[in-house]
Amino acid sequence: MSGALEGEAFVDDAPAECSRAGCRDIAVWAIRWRNPRIHAADRRKTWIACDEHVAYLREFLTARDFPVEVGALAAGSA
Repeated sequence: MSGALEGEAFVDDAPAECSRAGCRDIAVWAIRWRNPRIHAADRRKTWIACDEHVAYLREFLTARDFPVEVGALAAGSA
């Protein structure tokens, strides 16, 4: 892992990788979700995805009735 400590935050300068198991492609999507059975309404988890896996990950979560939001991954956010 490459990166640097800047102030209180660790900044990783490597491209973000897709959250799909086994995928090492660069992520360009952010998938925010929560499990309403265990997470409060204001708690969200974020997975990141490449173009190939964004639909798969979104469908995986929506099939479980988890609230899901998908948007472009902001530069430097992962």
